[in-house]
Amino acid sequence: MKPHDHPVRILVVGEINVDFVFKGCHALPTPGKEVLADDFVMTPGSSSMICAMGLARLGNRVAFHGRLGSDASGKFCLQALRDAGVDVASLRPDGALRTGVTASLSTPQDRALVTFAGAIAELRAEEVRDEWLAAADHLHVSSYYLQKALRPGCRDLFARATAAGLSTSLDPGFDPEQRWESDLFDTLREVDVFLPNEQELQAITGRGDTREALALVQNGRTQTVVKRGRQGCTSLHQDQWLDVPAYSVDAVDSTGAGDSFDAGFLHAWLREMPLLDCMKWGNACGSLSTRGIGGTTAQASVSEALALVTGKS
Repeated sequence: MKPHDHPVRILVVGEINVDFVFKGCHALPTPGKEVLADDFVMTPGSSSMICAMGLARLGNRVAFHGRLGSDASGKFCLQALRDAGVDVASLRPDGALRTGVTASLSTPQDRALVTFAGAIAELRAEEVRDEWLAAADHLHVSSYYLQKALRPGCRDLFARATAAGLSTSLDPGFDPEQRWESDLFDTLREVDVFLPNEQELQAITGRGDTREALALVQNGRTQTVVKRGRQGCTSLHQDQWLDVPAYSVDAVDSTGAGDSFDAGFLHAWLREMPLLDCMKWGNACGSLSTRGIGGTTAQASVSEALALVTGKS
């Protein structure tokens, strides 16, 4: 890891899309039927964007690279990143592409997502220039399975980052095809921090028990932290199990909470805090993000997260 001054410089490489969030659905829709929602918002979406904006909200210097169209959705996302203080100098809207769109439908118990990938499927690892890596301390990639063109070169991208002195992290996201192919295990050999949620980890490993699944992805390098929603998070570190409970907040919408968890965890980890504290920061930022509709409307500031972590509100 490069020696660095605060704030940390982070390069996020990933997907760009807009979220249409339907909150308080009276039920999840079924064929031939219509359901009502209590609220709706158009908000910046994608795991990568939400994480990048969460990191910027915590005061980090963040640059973002991805693919987007020159359509209204692309312009909306570009402006949202700019407004959040994210460096978007590498983004080039492409008139031949359509920006990705996700519809998020949430009930008090669960949520369902429908995504049009659009430009998301066009990003390639070779686009990431050496000078972008040289200007960063850390590389983060989200949505491994969704980014079909990025995925084949992802391992080499992480290796390039490591050779340039960066630390690295990966959030796998959900596999829409639910194939959960094993190439991820090879990629993880070049990754410092792996941040799946419980459902993703169990699917990736084929194990229904979370601790068994966690043990299976140990490779001697990668620190895996599994996000468990209202149960907090769990990790295995130096043969010790670490379980950190979630924080209780007045939750409105869970969209993007795992991505805000990533931002909080990485904010602490890049400042070399103990792993237990990093997990607390992740839980705090993930929990606080649920106060508003969509993934970015209520992301935590440092003072808000610190108040939860220290118990001093």
